[in-house]
Amino acid sequence: MTSFFRFFLVMLLVFGLGKDAFPQTKKSREDLEREKAEVQARLREFDAILKQTTATKRTSIGELNAITQQFQTQSRLVTTLDREVRLINQEIQETERKIEMQEKQLKELKAEYARMIYNSSKLNRGLSIVAFVFSSANFNQLYMRLKYLKQYSDSRKQQAEQIVKLTEQLAEQRVLLDERKAEKEVVLAEEKNEREKLENLRKNQQSVVNTLSRKERDIQKQITATKKQQEQLNRMIKAAIEEEIRLAEAAARKENSTTTKKAGTSMPMTPEAAALSSSFAGNRGKLPWPVETGFITQRYGTYPHPTLKGITLDSDGIDIRTQPNSNVRAVFDGVVTKITTIPGYGNTLIIKHGEYFTMYSRLKTITVKSGQEVKAKDIIGQVATNAEGQAEVHFQTWKGLQIMDPATWITSR
Repeated sequence: MTSFFRFFLVMLLVFGLGKDAFPQTKKSREDLEREKAEVQARLREFDAILKQTTATKRTSIGELNAITQQFQTQSRLVTTLDREVRLINQEIQETERKIEMQEKQLKELKAEYARMIYNSSKLNRGLSIVAFVFSSANFNQLYMRLKYLKQYSDSRKQQAEQIVKLTEQLAEQRVLLDERKAEKEVVLAEEKNEREKLENLRKNQQSVVNTLSRKERDIQKQITATKKQQEQLNRMIKAAIEEEIRLAEAAARKENSTTTKKAGTSMPMTPEAAALSSSFAGNRGKLPWPVETGFITQRYGTYPHPTLKGITLDSDGIDIRTQPNSNVRAVFDGVVTKITTIPGYGNTLIIKHGEYFTMYSRLKTITVKSGQEVKAKDIIGQVATNAEGQAEVHFQTWKGLQIMDPATWITSR
């Protein structure tokens, strides 16, 4: 292998192992840090809400649901920290491999530099540079020797610069390695602390489960009573929506009416209402939450309780725990069509968004009137706090008379 070719390979390796040699690891770290920040923000939100629960709280399914959600989020944080440790280990290994490679390259560069000097002295047979040049047999040889000396001079200069550059890079990588090792110790300590919190939550959760398990009959009675209240709530919602459909159909029958009923819709709509309905549908998964801060304590549908054996939960909406006295907001532009009070659900209102409807209940106060137009995030009331010291809003979404899972409509957290 010629000296020039060896030199080229070494330069290629030097330039190819800069600071961005592992872009995939960098991207993974950014994603992980973003996820970690989101989970930590959610846990701070849990703490802020649960710390404000009144002193009248008592062991209940609502309390267990909140603890379960907190436990799951804390578990997610521990998992994220574990992934961070693994990622740091990967970065440490990559940095160590990079240092090893650079040390090898530096050794090769220095050896190549020494060979070039030796070859230079060998080629001019020990003559001084001036004597070597002027001992040329003719002008052409003189020119070639001058060109040769310039090339060797440039190559040695480049090699000397690369030796300096590679030495600096090597020093940077060693500093980076020390930083990664120190960072790993910090994350390991953080992970240990969060695991202890997780274990305390697990014990607290199990304690509540044990208490509630001894009250299974009472809980079943509560669930039955809640189911009856929910059925009454749904009858009210359906009646209100049916009335809206009846009014829309009556308007459609009027002469010169501009209302139309498109395929797949549940009611005739004016062009304005159709546009609003289409806009609402287009924002599925993007709607704001009905409260600024909070977490879901009961999700939509029928399913076994995640921790209480023998207990089945059933909900046509979602329950969102928030801070006491929090404002409740409209999730989209619309018109308030119904305001009423339902046993077990308290103050309740329905907002119409074209052929879509959103329902908000368990409100302490309502600050809008029936027929009033509202915009997204407009305050429509204030959440109530129940006898267990929990501030929860019950939220539902409907398309005509078809009930839907509200969690699929609001932004994920």
